[in-house]
Amino acid sequence: MRASNGSVWRGSSVSAADGRRRLHAYVLAADPWWLEESVSSYYDIVDRIVVSYDEDSLSWTGTPLPVAECLDRLRSVDPLGKLDFRPGRFSHSDRTALENDTAQRQVALDQASDGADWVLQLDTDEVLLDPTALLAAIDEAESRACGAVEYPARYLYARARSGWMLEATRPLWRRRAGYPGPVVIRPGATLVHCRQGTLPILRVDMSAVNTDPAHARNAIVHRVVRPDQAILHYSWVRDDDYMTRKAAWSGHSDTYTKMLRSWRWRTRSPLLAVALGWLRADHEWHRITRLSPDRRYWRGEHE
Repeated sequence: MRASNGSVWRGSSVSAADGRRRLHAYVLAADPWWLEESVSSYYDIVDRIVVSYDEDSLSWTGTPLPVAECLDRLRSVDPLGKLDFRPGRFSHSDRTALENDTAQRQVALDQASDGADWVLQLDTDEVLLDPTALLAAIDEAESRACGAVEYPARYLYARARSGWMLEATRPLWRRRAGYPGPVVIRPGATLVHCRQGTLPILRVDMSAVNTDPAHARNAIVHRVVRPDQAILHYSWVRDDDYMTRKAAWSGHSDTYTKMLRSWRWRTRSPLLAVALGWLRADHEWHRITRLSPDRRYWRGEHE
């Protein structure tokens, strides 16, 4: 099938014998925090989930990963046997962390593409709040001959002792969307940087006007969803020890290490972080977000 800009993807619009769209997913098994919450949030709408993991339990930077714990936790949320475990070696010292990141995702995407019409690519700290809204976006992507869907994520950067979350915003505490790359993509697509590909994109936002500072203000928005239909990205919602280890293995390890000091201060003083954001040199704004108790803590946190 050929997209409107000449890009080509493999696969058809409907592949199942009963005429039903087949949606597959892939998971990178490396970080157990929020893993069950993430997979459970979309489990019912996918047919197969490829679980890609390093068979030597090494990260993209060569540090140890809790792979065995991730696999155990994944098995606990797979009552229908949708998981397809695919080991490999993805830690290569002659590549940068982000090159290793992209390479593993490409392998996982290729594996998940078999028999699929679309492939979901959510990280394990990303929770889909409204699967029906995402499926509607896929419908529109098909009608517009788009090969990928960018869907808004709300970035949660810290959790205070009260259970409150610090959510990243635009200036004056206005809603802000983040886009690490398409969260749904056509099978057989080529990834060029992490989740980012080359196919034409349907872009979904929480407003008819772009809310992502990384995009131009006049960036096209094809579809609008409510904040409670977006993705919750628990990007920095971990304990201190785990965040320190994650900074070492992440594809963004250089950035994470530099940001740890600010993150620790925001966690200790969330109200000050909200009030004084406009004074900071980086002009990072946050708001207090109150989530329901079942969305504040990951399942293994108090074990």
